[in-house]
Amino acid sequence: MISHVYIGITDFERAFAFYAALMQELGFVVKFRDPKVPWAGWMQPGVARPLFVIGRPYDGRSAEPGNGHMVALLAKSRDVVDRCFETAIGGGADCEGAPGLRPQYHPDYYGAYFRDPDGNKLCVCCHTPLN
Repeated sequence: MISHVYIGITDFERAFAFYAALMQELGFVVKFRDPKVPWAGWMQPGVARPLFVIGRPYDGRSAEPGNGHMVALLAKSRDVVDRCFETAIGGGADCEGAPGLRPQYHPDYYGAYFRDPDGNKLCVCCHTPLN
C-alpha cells in the first residue's frame, strides 16, 4: 500500500544520527545516503519497499511538522518498542506517550510516541500478543 514515507528535516547530520540509531533498533538498513541533496532512506533487509526517507523539503523552505500527522513504525516485539523509545529520547526526542499497552486500539497494541528533534511525531508499535 505504501511506497515510501518522507519526513522533512532541518539539520541533515543531526537527523541522520537520530534516525540511524532508531532504524538500527528496528532492524532496518540504509538503502541510500546523500548529504549533498541532503537525504537518506532505510528499508527492511532484502525488501525494496516501503522506504522511510528523511530530507530537506523539496521547495527549499523550512521543514515544519504537521498537526495531526504521525508516522507509525512497526516493531517486531514490545522489547524493540521499549528500546526504540529509549533510543529516541536519548537522541533528543520529546515524549508524546511512554511505551505501554493501548487497549483502546486493540488488546495487544503496544506503542510509544515521540517527536524527533524537528518536531515530527512518530510512533513505534507492536501488535503481537504476549505468549
